[in-house]
Amino acid sequence: MKTNHVVTEAKQGLVEAIHGVGDIGGAVVDAVTGVMVRTLQGTHAVGKELVTVSTDTVTGVVQGVAEVGSEVGDAARSIMVGALRGTKQVGKASIDAVGTTSAALVKSTADVGGNVTRAAKGAVEGAIEAAGDLGVSAEQAASAAATGAVRAAGEVSTAAGAEVRKALTGTIDGVKVVLKEPVRSGKKNQA
Repeated sequence: MKTNHVVTEAKQGLVEAIHGVGDIGGAVVDAVTGVMVRTLQGTHAVGKELVTVSTDTVTGVVQGVAEVGSEVGDAARSIMVGALRGTKQVGKASIDAVGTTSAALVKSTADVGGNVTRAAKGAVEGAIEAAGDLGVSAEQAASAAATGAVRAAGEVSTAAGAEVRKALTGTIDGVKVVLKEPVRSGKKNQA
C-alpha cells in the first residue's frame, strides 16, 4: 500500500465519519477504530511495513481532525483509543504499537500546527484508557506512550522534546508515568 493512499483514505474516512456529529470524542474513537480495521485488514503487513501502515493511518486521521476544525491536541486521547482498539481488532496490537502510535500522533500534530504537548498528554491518557483492551497494565501502556511521545517531540525540536518530557513526568490519570530512556551505544558513562 502506498503511503499517500493510506494517509488520504484515513483522512477522508475520518472527515466523513465526524462531519456534523455533536460528540466529536466518541465519533473520533469509533471512526479511528473503523479506519484502522479497514486499513490493517487490507494488508498482510508485519514488522516495519505494519508500523508504516499504522503510522500513515494515524497521520491521515490527524489531518482529518485538523480539516474539520478541531484542535488535534484535544482529540488526541480519542485518536489513541481508536487506533489501539482498531489494531487490537485485527490482532496486531502490541506494546510496541502503543509507542509507535503515540509517536505518530505527536509528529502528525506538529505537522498540522497543533499543540504537541496536549497531543502527547492525550496520547498517554488514551493509552491508559485502552490498556485493558490490549491486555497490558496501565503503567506499561502509559510508559510506552510517553516514551514514544517524547521521542517524536524531540524529533520536532529540542524545545518541544523538553516541554513534552516535562508535561509527561509524574502522574497522569492516576497512573505513574515512567519514561524509558533509549538504549545508547558507545562508551559507558564513567563515574
